[in-house]
Amino acid sequence: MIRRVLASLLLGALVVPAHAAEPAQAARAMAEQWLRGQYATPGSRVVAQAAELDTRTLELAPCPAALNASLQNGARLMPRMTVLVRCPGADGWTLHVPVQLQVFRQVLVLVHPLQRGDGVRADDVRMEERDITRLGYGFVSDPAELEGRTLSRALGVGSIVTPSALGGRSAVKAGDQVQLVSRLNGIEVRASGVALGSGDSGSRLRVRNGSSGKVIDAMVMAPGEVLALP
Repeated sequence: MIRRVLASLLLGALVVPAHAAEPAQAARAMAEQWLRGQYATPGSRVVAQAAELDTRTLELAPCPAALNASLQNGARLMPRMTVLVRCPGADGWTLHVPVQLQVFRQVLVLVHPLQRGDGVRADDVRMEERDITRLGYGFVSDPAELEGRTLSRALGVGSIVTPSALGGRSAVKAGDQVQLVSRLNGIEVRASGVALGSGDSGSRLRVRNGSSGKVIDAMVMAPGEVLALP
């Protein structure tokens, strides 16, 4: 009898109520799908894997409305992201869902060593797929960006070409009027802004939105064009 009681208690501790597990699984799926949509671009490959949630302590009812997702203000692209998944409404809930993220894109790497001041030509580089969540110093993916450029420091074989490693011209300079592009759930919105820093394609800088006056983080995409970062 004692063994049966203990087995029953143990089983009860391991069984997760369906009302908690189902919303948690929906939140995990939403977090993965939303991140893929945020960082997917033509030719890229996005892998998002949400962590399992401990639903034994959660009191979640199925959400009667569509879930929505976002990142915390100031969040940067990293291998581990936390997505806020919300069930809207008076009786709604919010979950912080940890997600392991990989965003694979084609970037330029050197095929042989170059010294500081050397020019960089198309035959000095090749395209390789890399996880850009681990490229905190940015990257260069367009060979046209190398035209007329020299290295600001020496780089070895296999080194990723970063915007800061290239001297010469800048795609955006501090004080320039720029097109600020925002992308959310497949929708693209453009606004005018003023660059508060200088940089080449792939560089990160601050931009003041011309309409709202809000200062946001952005990445230089092309001369006069920047992408708002989540």
